[in-house]
Amino acid sequence: MIVVRNVFRLKFGQAKPAVAVWKEGGPLMKKLGFSGNFRMLTDLVGPSYTFVFETSYDSLTAFDQDAKKIMGNPEWRAWYDRLVPYCEEGYREIFNVVE
Repeated sequence: MIVVRNVFRLKFGQAKPAVAVWKEGGPLMKKLGFSGNFRMLTDLVGPSYTFVFETSYDSLTAFDQDAKKIMGNPEWRAWYDRLVPYCEEGYREIFNVVE
């Protein structure tokens, strides 16, 4: 099993509207055939205005298949274009679950 963490640094003061857009994104991804489990996290301590979209998959192949299916969809692209203005930067972490 793997865990994929998409970490976004949001613009100062933009956490609430960004989280609102993300809350629309979860159901959209499920509608488009997203197969992984996910959760949305915000910072409690550490760098402020951090948002994490965390997913889990059985394999890296399963993640890759979902990514191609979802990110290639015009409906997802339109949603993502609404999210981008709230973000300063982002990165992805992929972890192997050992226990």
